[in-house]
Formats: sequence, C-alpha cells, structure tokens
Amino acid sequence: MPLQRSVNSAPLRKSCHSCQGFRPCPTLHLKTPDRPSISRSAAATFLIVMNALTRCLDSYWSSSIGKKLIVALTGIVLVLFVVGHLVGNLAVFAGREAFNDYAYFLHHLLHGAGIWVFRIVMLAMVGAHIAATVSLTRQNRAARKAYECQTTIQASKSSRTMILSGLTILAFVIYHLLHFTVRAGNTYDSYVDPEHLAKTGLERHDAWKMVIDGFSPGCWYVSLFYVIAMTLLCSHLMHGVGSIFQTLGFRSKKASTLIRQVSIGLSLFIWAGFVSIPVAILIGWIGN
Repeated sequence: MPLQRSVNSAPLRKSCHSCQGFRPCPTLHLKTPDRPSISRSAAATFLIVMNALTRCLDSYWSSSIGKKLIVALTGIVLVLFVVGHLVGNLAVFAGREAFNDYAYFLHHLLHGAGIWVFRIVMLAMVGAHIAATVSLTRQNRAARKAYECQTTIQASKSSRTMILSGLTILAFVIYHLLHFTVRAGNTYDSYVDPEHLAKTGLERHDAWKMVIDGFSPGCWYVSLFYVIAMTLLCSHLMHGVGSIFQTLGFRSKKASTLIRQVSIGLSLFIWAGFVSIPVAILIGWIGN
C-alpha cells in the first residue's frame, strides 16, 4: 500500500535552481536569505557609505574654502570658550567660597564626566583649528607669486603674525594646563578649602588658593608669561573675529567698520579681564 501523507503534516517544500544559496522555501521562488548573506550585505553597504564619506571629507579638506570654514567654525567655538572661561575666572575677585563653588561645579558636572567630555571636544576644536590654519597658510604661500615690492599691501600687523601668535598661545595653553590642571611640579593637589571644611566637615580642593599662589610675587615670571600670552591672544582675536565674519559672508563695506570695532572691543575686554587677575594678586588686591 502506498504511503499517504497526513492532512496535518507540513506541505512538501520545493526549490528551484534560482533558489541556490537560500533555504528551501514553502512556495516556489519565495526566498528567505541566510543570515550570513544579510550580514555581508550590511557590511558592504557600511563600507560603501564610509568610503563615500571619507572621499567627501577629503575633498572638503583639500579645498581652501573648506579649510576656511573649518577655521571659522572652530574659531567661533574657541572664542565662546575664552569668554566663558574669563567670566568664570573673574569669580576669583568674589572670594574663596564663590570661586571654589564654581570650580567644584565644573569638576562634578555629570558626575565628573562633563569636564572630560568638554576637554575632549575643546582639544578636537584646537587641533582642527591649528591644522586647518597651518595647511591653509602653506597652501596660500605655495600659490602666491613673489611681489616685486616686499612691502605687504593691505595687511595688518595682526594678520601677518597670526601663525606666530597662535603658536605662542598654544605653548602657553600647554603650560597653563600643566600648571593648574595637571599640577605638575607643585603641591596644589594638597590644598583643602578651610572655610568649607569648617562649615560642612567635608574636604574639597581649594582652587582659589591655587590661583593666588600660582600668580604670587614669588612666581612673577608666570604672571609675565601670562600677560604676554594674553596680549598675543588679543592681537590674534582682533584679526580672527573679523575673519570669521568675512568667511561666513557677513562682512560688507557698510558692516566692516562695525565688525572691526566689535573685534577690537571684544579683544580689549578679554585682555583686560585676564590680565587683571595676576596684576591684582601681584599688587595685593586679592589674596591677603
């Protein structure tokens, strides 16, 4: 007697030559790809997208317009950081408690992760700004023909010293981080806020005393380097802020005078604010 298939049994599966590389399907030509095939397809798509993105970024970086936009956008971030940093540092004039509250807030933002995220972002901004500026300068010099007259035409002193002032500021930033952030070669890590300890019974770092000792008369050379760096920063910003407006297309003949006034005013405000801190400590206005 021939074997009969039960009514409740699963239907017989069919396959054809076009279904090679796939599982047998319940109906003809209804194909379900294997998981390895899906993974290979996703990986190939990812590589194609990344390759296109890399070529796009490389093309953008190779153009002078792309570099100018990178310099302008990173410059905006850096200018905002400088202004915010200045406003926070001026809390030193409000006394130990106010300044240490500010420092405690920064170092415990997002349970301590915020300060590191901010540092990484700012490091990326500084790196991109420097790399784009140096590359753009070299590209411009290579394409520029020599002038018959050696006198630079329509170029301010600030614009001609942008690379020099920028590299000097970079050297100062590295020293400043080693001095007050890494605290290399000093005992600032051991400073404890006595007022906070007496009030709460809890220890916290005395950042206010660290700043006072860092700019004390015994460390006058630190204050001198600080003033020189801030002066170069002021010179850098006088040209840099105007260049940001020009690159983004906001500068015109009518607005050029106003933009120059804003650049000078902002630069002088930043210079006066930063320089006032070591000067006030040196002459004894704060810290006694």
